[in-house]
Amino acid sequence: MSQMVRIFDSGATTDVGKVRDENEDAFLVLPESGVWAVADGMGGHEAGALASATVVNALQTIRTPTSVTDLVTLCYDRLSQANSKLLQIADEKGGIVIGATVAAFLAHDGYYACLWSGDSRIYLVRGDQMSQVSRDHTEVAELIAEGVLTQEEAQNWPRRNVITRAIGVHDEIDVEITQGVLQKGDTFVICSDGLTAHVSDEEIFQIARFHAPQSATDALVALTMERGALDNVTVVVIRYAPRGSTVVFPATTGPIAQWGQK
Repeated sequence: MSQMVRIFDSGATTDVGKVRDENEDAFLVLPESGVWAVADGMGGHEAGALASATVVNALQTIRTPTSVTDLVTLCYDRLSQANSKLLQIADEKGGIVIGATVAAFLAHDGYYACLWSGDSRIYLVRGDQMSQVSRDHTEVAELIAEGVLTQEEAQNWPRRNVITRAIGVHDEIDVEITQGVLQKGDTFVICSDGLTAHVSDEEIFQIARFHAPQSATDALVALTMERGALDNVTVVVIRYAPRGSTVVFPATTGPIAQWGQK
């Protein structure tokens, strides 16, 4: 078993939800390379499942990096490749929009990086606190940041679901990146907006904090389903457990990628 697999415990769950006919979400769990990701095909656009699968398939080709900086470079390169492929497909289909949001957690040698484009989110549970690492790339989030809207007003804003960044939409990708140092017990939650539409940050925090990763993803998706699941929902949870931890690791060590299923 590789060192990367030994020090991370991961869980992932996806569901089509109760309204949509097709699951346009995709996820990747690739601990050997230090890559975990969620992609969400843009709702309302043709071939959303194709878009998210294209993003995940590109990231799945990443192999063992030499540093977290190298890993970020590789991830950016693969997202650029996916972007070019989606633009080509869109052009062949007559210029339609085929895009996907993406949120990726990368880890190597005690360091981590988070990359995202769109409104799929990344949270960090550290000790008794949780923070949202990512910043939503949406029109309403920008208006709140500028002080044009309050949080309360944003709830009923007619364009609250308009995404300002995504893979496959522009000639060049626009990805936000943040990096840091891992601490023992750090737990990262990556999710599509199908989760956050129904489950509060406090609920995400409590479930991610007190459950093993796979149990946490199962519980979060189950809670979303109980509340109507108006969209596809996908959750990936990663816990950092270096030597000296008490986490029991699963037997599966190979990469897991899933899209358009369940």
